[in-house]
Amino acid sequence: MAQISRDDVAHLAKLARVEMTPDELDHMATELDQILGAVKRVQEVATSDIAPTSHPLEMTNIFRADLVKPSLTNEEALSGAPAKAEERFKVPQILGEE
Repeated sequence: MAQISRDDVAHLAKLARVEMTPDELDHMATELDQILGAVKRVQEVATSDIAPTSHPLEMTNIFRADLVKPSLTNEEALSGAPAKAEERFKVPQILGEE
C-alpha cells in the first residue's frame, strides 16, 4: 500500500518549485514510499523502555585545568609584525570605515 502517491510528489515538487517529468514523479513516489516504510520499521522497534541517546557510545568531555600561564608581552607579540600602530597590529582598512 503506497503511502506517498504520485499526486503527493507532484504537489511537493510544485511547492518546492522543482519541475519533474512524469517518469521522475513515479520514481520519486516509489523512493519516498520506501523511505517512509523504513522510518515506520524504526518507529516500531523503538520502545519506551529504551532511554533516548544522542550517540550510541558513551561520550565524556575531557577538560584540562584552566591555569593562568605566562604569555607574550605586547612588545614580544608585535616584534615580528610588518606594521604596528598604538600597540596593535596594523592591517589595511577593508570596510572604508574609521
